[in-house]
Amino acid sequence: MQQSSRQIRLTLNRLYFGQSTSAIRFQFTLMVIDLVIILFFLAGPYLKDGPSYIVLDYCFAGWIALELIAQHFASSSTRRWLMRPMTWIDLFVLCTLLLPYWLFNFAFLRVMRIWAVVQRPIFTLMLKRLSLFDKADIVTSAINLLVFLFMLTGFVYTFFFNHMPGIEGFVDALYFTVATVTTTGFGDITLPGPLGKLTSVVAMITGISLFVRLAQAVVRPLKVTYSCPDCGLNRHDKDAVHCKACGRLLNIPDEGA
Repeated sequence: MQQSSRQIRLTLNRLYFGQSTSAIRFQFTLMVIDLVIILFFLAGPYLKDGPSYIVLDYCFAGWIALELIAQHFASSSTRRWLMRPMTWIDLFVLCTLLLPYWLFNFAFLRVMRIWAVVQRPIFTLMLKRLSLFDKADIVTSAINLLVFLFMLTGFVYTFFFNHMPGIEGFVDALYFTVATVTTTGFGDITLPGPLGKLTSVVAMITGISLFVRLAQAVVRPLKVTYSCPDCGLNRHDKDAVHCKACGRLLNIPDEGA
């Protein structure tokens, strides 16, 4: 029994973290399923009144539960598995799927599962195949920006626009979110009551700080990929003259060069 458990652990570890043909196929399948789950989450406001919504909801709950068990087996220890932020995100997402009506107000947090796609080894492999590995920071920042926008949109929709007719309510929530975090402030859509005003204040403050920083990281990343000839440090500030690790004089090519 112990030998069989150890064999399952090793097999899962190779599939989750290896780079063999079977591991890549396995990881690619997981990534496709992750994308389908994310699309289901984003389409939730339009599907929630349909008869098949609850069936799909529990099917995805079963899949995430199964994957959590598999990841636990693949991990070297329970403590290490519990230290992963994605484990707690998946556990919370699982709760919202198992209790869709009780925890509906927290369903917008499901979009955080986009990070599951980024953390898979095949994501890095795909960036290398597409010659985008040196732009990994830009891709990651773009994904973080997307997660942030959809989380805030989901919160606004859930607490303020949920009573509105399907698509209009969600689109209005997205429109309000983008207009607020970019501090454009058209004012044609406002959130009612004290909670609405506080939400707008938080969105504007976040827009000035986090949103601008994420958008800047997408358009103009703070660091570039350039390997130091002496110590091999691979990430440097765009305007770095010397290597932070060894002090070597650098000659980082300019973007326009």
